Amino acid sequence: MNLLVTCARNLEPETKNEIGKILGEIGDQEPEILNVGMRGILLVKTNIETSRIIEWVKDKVVEEPWLIRYCLRIIPIQTITETEMDKITESVIKLKDVIKQDDSYRITIEKRNTDVSSTEIITDIAKIFPNKVSLNQPDWIVLIEILGDKTGISILKDSEIFSLDKTKRMSD
Repeated sequence: MNLLVTCARNLEPETKNEIGKILGEIGDQEPEILNVGMRGILLVKTNIETSRIIEWVKDKVVEEPWLIRYCLRIIPIQTITETEMDKITESVIKLKDVIKQDDSYRITIEKRNTDVSSTEIITDIAKIFPNKVSLNQPDWIVLIEILGDKTGISILKDSEIFSLDKTKRMSD
């Protein structure tokens, strides 16, 4: 799975349709789109480069705002691991080299169906980076998406994440 798509609760079928259409237009006729058993969340596996998808969707929202209605956020997922502290830390270490010495970062954690401590995750991940933290304007976001016993991890620039609200605000 390389995308996490969020939508309003109980609109998963419509969102599944919408992301399927989007991926079809870009060139993936057979993406794998899964309900993860949590309201408002879909996981997607596509053969299309995630940055292309994000750019395409952002452009569409500007050109034809009515086309994207259900996909609230589209988040690239670079790796998936089990929801265990040591596995999460190992995965972040494997991805950490995109953050250069002078770059700032922020750790963002989204937890669903877990009682893993956010403080513990932040403390352990912060030890990996000697860089300065910037909560408002980081160069990079270390994103930890916990979905029960599975955790998706990415290190992204803010512009590499699609948010329908943010994109609509910027195009007004």
